[in-house]
Amino acid sequence: MSDLKETLYEELKLKLGLIVDGVRHEKGIFDRVLDGNNALRRKVSSYFEGGLAPYAFVLPHGFHVGLDYRQDSPYEIVEKNGVFSVTYLGKWQADISFPTPPLFYSKTTSDGVRMKNIGNDSSSGSPDRSLVISYSTECALTEKGKVCLFCGIERNSKLLGEDKCPALKNPRLIAETVKAAYDEGFKHITLTGGFVPERRELEYYLDVGEALRAELGVADFYGTACIGAPADLSVIDKYKETGFRTISFNTEVWGKQYFEIVNPGKVEMCGGYDNFIKAIEHAVDVFGKGRVRSNFVVGLQPKNVLFEGLEYLTSIGVVTVASSFHPCIGSHLEGHRSPSVDWHWDVQLRHAELLSKAGRTYEEIFYATPGRNFSHEIFQIENGDHPAFRQAGEKLAV
Repeated sequence: MSDLKETLYEELKLKLGLIVDGVRHEKGIFDRVLDGNNALRRKVSSYFEGGLAPYAFVLPHGFHVGLDYRQDSPYEIVEKNGVFSVTYLGKWQADISFPTPPLFYSKTTSDGVRMKNIGNDSSSGSPDRSLVISYSTECALTEKGKVCLFCGIERNSKLLGEDKCPALKNPRLIAETVKAAYDEGFKHITLTGGFVPERRELEYYLDVGEALRAELGVADFYGTACIGAPADLSVIDKYKETGFRTISFNTEVWGKQYFEIVNPGKVEMCGGYDNFIKAIEHAVDVFGKGRVRSNFVVGLQPKNVLFEGLEYLTSIGVVTVASSFHPCIGSHLEGHRSPSVDWHWDVQLRHAELLSKAGRTYEEIFYATPGRNFSHEIFQIENGDHPAFRQAGEKLAV
């Protein structure tokens, strides 16, 4: 292993620790950084006690880390003479910088809505650029008292303040935002959000797909429709017909008992666990291998059960995502602890191996997932194609 490759893995594991454990800082430490740079400011929705802060920071070799404030974190961001750094239990880990926001963050739609409040850059600094559109700030499962245990969408939406958007975003405004992002080099969009009352997602997605095709001037597009499993599986075909090249069904956990505990609303709205898995299998037949995604919230169940699911879904051509669990403020699991960083690190390495063994490519992972994750990083490090190698003028032999 080259020195740079080893350094990248060490830094990537540091990023994982910052995701799992969050980071703390003194209130007001970022005031000078944010002065006159509203595009860099994180939305109030997911940031409470720590005051205003940037939406992310950057480690020395380009790994972007979303800034998740937690008062009890062993990690801390400190500043001295204008230099920001991360410490762990008071010991220096790395100097950090801050990302350059995409241009569309400073633009508004034809109705005067900030595009930053419509779409989020999920590229994490990669030249392969993607964005996520959260079409709703509410979820129909809330009124039923059956929200997913890890989700805090409803409480977050109430704290948006000036960042507040309509409960359901206008398809035309979404299309305008995507066009602005694509004009500066973005290549993939994920459309996601809470359940729409009476399961009107299909109607809404059809409207968004039509608006996107018209605005972009294309017949289809590199977009992922993130949905719950429909009772009628033939509905899945219509998402492809409306222009989406990929589709996602987020299982979150594996096994019927876990699914029913963690996702009580999906049991009711999606026909139960068995139908959810059948929907994924049918989607692979419709969209093809490498064009169907399923997310897992890693850390909510034993590792052997988790890998039963990851192994099965990757074996049939699904691009799985291993999202490390960190407790969301406002969720039923607020205050719970995630497994250790070493536990999560083992999962990320083994998961990337599974995707590679199943024949998935970096391009398939990019176009099927909502944003850059650990699989992207590991694939490019192992292939010698990581941006850090190019910046260093180095190409590793595969």
